[in-house]
Amino acid sequence: MILRPSPWGSPVAIADAHVHFFSHRFFELLALQKPGLTFESLPWQMPPERPEDLANIWAHEMDRHGVARAAIISSIPGDEESVVTAVAAFPERFFAYAMVNPLQWQPVKWQPMNVDVACLFPAMHRYSIQSEEAARVFHWAEENNKALFVHCGVLSVGVRKKLGLESLFDMRFSNPIDLHAVALRYPTVPIVVPHFGAGYFREALMLADLCPNVYLDTSSSNNWVRYEHLDLRHVFRRALDVVGPHRLLFGTDSSFFPRGWHHQIFDEQARVLYELNLSIEDARAIFGENLLRILAH
Repeated sequence: MILRPSPWGSPVAIADAHVHFFSHRFFELLALQKPGLTFESLPWQMPPERPEDLANIWAHEMDRHGVARAAIISSIPGDEESVVTAVAAFPERFFAYAMVNPLQWQPVKWQPMNVDVACLFPAMHRYSIQSEEAARVFHWAEENNKALFVHCGVLSVGVRKKLGLESLFDMRFSNPIDLHAVALRYPTVPIVVPHFGAGYFREALMLADLCPNVYLDTSSSNNWVRYEHLDLRHVFRRALDVVGPHRLLFGTDSSFFPRGWHHQIFDEQARVLYELNLSIEDARAIFGENLLRILAH
């Protein structure tokens, strides 16, 4: 078993719930959004053409940092085949998350593909999570024993900013409260809200308190805390009080190379949880076991 050292004095098995898989196809699809777009300005290593080769790079990176498994996200609609191919190459290391725009989604194309989690970004694609189009994705998850990822709150896509691409998002569709009725309608579908609600922390806690199928992921630097005069210690303390340790999913929001796996996120979150006197058993749940319980059917 692959383990990473922790402040508890015992290593933990990490399953990262939030890693973006910026494939060659991802950049191809981005290029279609702006004539003449090139990627020379990005201080990143461009991915190899074959998804399985990028998966191999990520597997070695995870080995280097003691990460057992990761949920890899295809971060643009139409790139789901990249993560499915990566999972087929390394089935014991990855889960396939795929961004979907329900307004354009054709579920028949997903039938031959083993997508573990559909990722919804209502503000990005400008639709209500309570719409009939979104309901089709929830129905797919219910029928196929899958989970959903629903981004709420502040949304900023760094690669789009760097490339000068427009981000005409609509925050009217970002409130976790909008998920309440939907989550109640699909009680068997695990629903992951990333970044503690990304600025809608109170609302995310209310949602999770009322809906036991809602999980919060801890990923990213969580810079949204400046909107609420909080720090990460207070965020974790309140989340543990309301949601408990078995519905929190550790994630880093790692994405590009040469940075690779964002180990500083783990180091900071592990330190905070250790200082809050979290037990090693609950730490193991947050850092890996909870995600495996949801996805490793």
